[in-house]
Amino acid sequence: MTQVAGVTVTATFPTRRQADLAVEQLVQEHGIERTDIFVVPEGAENSVGSEADGADTESGHPDVDPAGDPALAGGLTVSIDLADEALMTEVRTILEEHGGQDVAAE
Repeated sequence: MTQVAGVTVTATFPTRRQADLAVEQLVQEHGIERTDIFVVPEGAENSVGSEADGADTESGHPDVDPAGDPALAGGLTVSIDLADEALMTEVRTILEEHGGQDVAAE
């Protein structure tokens, strides 16, 4: 039996929405296990990213000031552990299509 070394692909996203869309596509359309995908904020201040998007820009919640500034403090890093290196190119493409930056493989 041949053992596959595997690879980790990473990308940084400016918004939580972009990161979530990439993760969902990888899981739902390409069968990558959620346990092999990690989303980590770059800073300790928040986990929404460095750009306002989606729920950060609009809220129907009565306790949220719609004119307020969301707490943005750095992007989100998504890393995917792939046992099958043959998926690497496809994963990189998906990350980039959803706005992933600094896409790298190790």
